[in-house]
Amino acid sequence: MTVTDELRQAFAPTGVLRAALNHGNRVLVSRDEKGNAQGITVDLAHALAEELGLPLEFIHFEKAGDVTAAATQGVYDVCFLAVDPARAETIFFTTPYVQIEGRYLASASCDTQDAESLVAEGLKVAAVQGSAYTLELSRKPGAQNLVLFPDFASAIEAFDTGKVPAIAGIGAVMEKEAASRPGSRVLKPPFMTIRQAMGMPRGRPLAEEYLARFVLEMLKSRRVGEILERHGISADCAPRVG
Repeated sequence: MTVTDELRQAFAPTGVLRAALNHGNRVLVSRDEKGNAQGITVDLAHALAEELGLPLEFIHFEKAGDVTAAATQGVYDVCFLAVDPARAETIFFTTPYVQIEGRYLASASCDTQDAESLVAEGLKVAAVQGSAYTLELSRKPGAQNLVLFPDFASAIEAFDTGKVPAIAGIGAVMEKEAASRPGSRVLKPPFMTIRQAMGMPRGRPLAEEYLARFVLEMLKSRRVGEILERHGISADCAPRVG
């Protein structure tokens, strides 16, 4: 698909491609020692801006729910979120570019052995309001036992102080948190597969078509796999396409 001025305008009405970053997902984006954004979503945003021939600006959010809420406010042009039916009402999603597991972390004082037992026993689980895994868990058995927090910092504090025996989150993040908490453990099996995709506010059909093709080409050429490997994630987490 040829890049035209019409396409650039569809993507970036302000003349600058504004990419929303969700800093609540530490697997996909983080900050370096100087405070600059880095990570998988940063690299994907740069690749898209380069292909479109547009300058790039990052719009920073601390959690996924805030990115979703801002979809109708005209503050960003593209975003990186987990695919979810509720979010899809206002956000167009591409094919997922990476699949990440959602897992429970159980505290040292919690003797449950696996994810199914955690739910069956009706134990309280901390979760971040508006996150993809919280949206999914809210539709599953055990939803009534979710204890919602505004951000991950407050959720993990409740976990550390014994207010909740378990916390839900991204598998890789849960593994990292478990490593610094003796006796805690990540439960098997994962409660969901989180499908991370690129997205944009609905209502820009020309840009939507191009973005969908962009992600497919990035997957077919294995460029997504290269980006994942560069940031310590196995290329096998990228879906295979023809």
